[in-house]
Amino acid sequence: MRKIIVFTNLTLDGVMQAPGRPEEDPREGFQHGGWGAPYAAMTAVAPGSAAGQAMANVGPMLFGRRTYQDFYTYWPKQTGNPYTEVLNKADKYVASTTLKEPLAWENSNLLKGDVAQALASLKAQPGKDFLVFGSGVLIQTLMKHDLVDMYILLIHPLVLGAGRRLFPNGSAYASLRLIDSQTTPTGVLIATYQPGNR
Repeated sequence: MRKIIVFTNLTLDGVMQAPGRPEEDPREGFQHGGWGAPYAAMTAVAPGSAAGQAMANVGPMLFGRRTYQDFYTYWPKQTGNPYTEVLNKADKYVASTTLKEPLAWENSNLLKGDVAQALASLKAQPGKDFLVFGSGVLIQTLMKHDLVDMYILLIHPLVLGAGRRLFPNGSAYASLRLIDSQTTPTGVLIATYQPGNR
């Protein structure tokens, strides 16, 4: 069975909002956009680590609407980096109640009907694992239905005191088991967890 892997940047106080760019997500007056960029943590994942091995088997991507639209407005326009081609070519599945097909970004598919049921069905099909970037609301839905198989959390040595958190009040209960950790030269802890029932 395919896995769903959550790959997320967050701060010590759990903020996941707008790690990449100042203008990425200014909702609710958030003023710390781009906080993760100086740490370059995504490029420091060691190939031999549990996180690196998990990333090597990743195929399609899962997005919530907001993250999908943000990625689409940014990444296809970037040149001279390996991420643009990978993101363009990857199959992308989007959870949204407002978007309509056809979706603008190549290889994009709108999840039909109940998101949890659609993803449970996709997980049962043969193929590579799914990767979730950002998409906090989608992650909460996945957690509620016990669909997350691995969390790769890039924990930055920052306390922002404001912003949308990965695990807000009212989140689904989750007991996690640490299976690997790595510290980057910039002080980011890459912690890989599996749900305790796996």
